[in-house]
Amino acid sequence: MSNLATAKAMIGHYNAQDADAYAALMTEDAVEAGYRGAALREGREGVRSGLKAMFAEFPENRAEILASHALGSFVVMHEKVWRSAGGEPFDVMAVYSFEGPLCSRVEFIR
Repeated sequence: MSNLATAKAMIGHYNAQDADAYAALMTEDAVEAGYRGAALREGREGVRSGLKAMFAEFPENRAEILASHALGSFVVMHEKVWRSAGGEPFDVMAVYSFEGPLCSRVEFIR
């Protein structure tokens, strides 16, 4: 599977609120962070448990991919995210870094 296909699969798992399948596509030491900032979730288990908590708080949470680009071991996706069906969406640029077939880092630009 290409890096772009893996990143898109991660969004599919995110929208299905399947934290286990999402985290399975990440390295053991994966990190989700603000762009050039502090880690939000660390390690595959930290990503999994953090997403489970977020999905419990926002059971209608979902993301739509507006645009995507791949270059080498990086994928950049412009995403529109809703926390609830009636809520105001927000835009995110997400930078996915890969080590081999797995995602090692996702940085969010808001």
